[in-house]
Amino acid sequence: MATMTGRLQVIATPIGNLADLSERARAALAAADVIAAEDTRHTAALLQANGLSKPLVSLHEHNESRRVDALLARLAAGEQVALVSDAGTPLLSDPGYELVRAAAAAGFAVSTIPGPSAITAALAVAGLPTDRFCFEGFLPARASERRSALAALVHEPRTLVWFEAPHRIAATLADMAAVLGSAREAVVARELTKAHETIYRGTLRELAARAAADSNFARGEITLVVRGAPPGAAGVDTQLLRRTVEALSKELPPGRVAALASQITGATRGEAYKLASRRTAVDPESPTEDEMP
Repeated sequence: MATMTGRLQVIATPIGNLADLSERARAALAAADVIAAEDTRHTAALLQANGLSKPLVSLHEHNESRRVDALLARLAAGEQVALVSDAGTPLLSDPGYELVRAAAAAGFAVSTIPGPSAITAALAVAGLPTDRFCFEGFLPARASERRSALAALVHEPRTLVWFEAPHRIAATLADMAAVLGSAREAVVARELTKAHETIYRGTLRELAARAAADSNFARGEITLVVRGAPPGAAGVDTQLLRRTVEALSKELPPGRVAALASQITGATRGEAYKLASRRTAVDPESPTEDEMP
């Protein structure tokens, strides 16, 4: 019977500045028998920069399920397995969940070597409340799905944190201003810890306008931090209903707009449908029920 002597170590790596790799993380990578990496080429460069050379196996969103059994077998043989992502702490919008869960369920020791994370780094410099926050990963790429996801968070009082792709940042900020409210405070943290680190601060309206005019917004890694809903925002108000209907009507027919807007704002479905129908009548390009995918 195999003894549970193997150990899985979840290791945080730099989000940009290579000097942020801790001595403990470097020692763990040096001692590992194998390193499960999101991108082996990226991790190979990190190892080389630190004078290390180790066996690497890829573990990403498309192959993690297939890799788990082989890595568990290595743990059962007593090996030290290190798990890293391309940047920051694994499992936070990165692969590793299935492996960690399976290793723990099988009785292997799972430990962490903490370190950099774009989430905490952005919160640290944002100047927005950090006593309570929620991380929402990446928003959907499709505009209609993105607006629906934002609409579901209109009343969320905690500070909100997202990652966003640079080519979508302008559209995302515009949608946030429309759905969450243009006066909400927000921060765009770009290229954290890197040479071109930039922190943009302002309201969602201001940031959306700047993103549309400044090409630098569409460069590098981006973390978004947005202030949560103000106290009392859970009540229904006409402006919120109009904003919600306007945002959803760009992609959805009146019936679906009414259902979602009613759920999000607390307004009656009839009131939401009246606004959506009125908008469809004014804008002939608005989708109809026949145009639903």
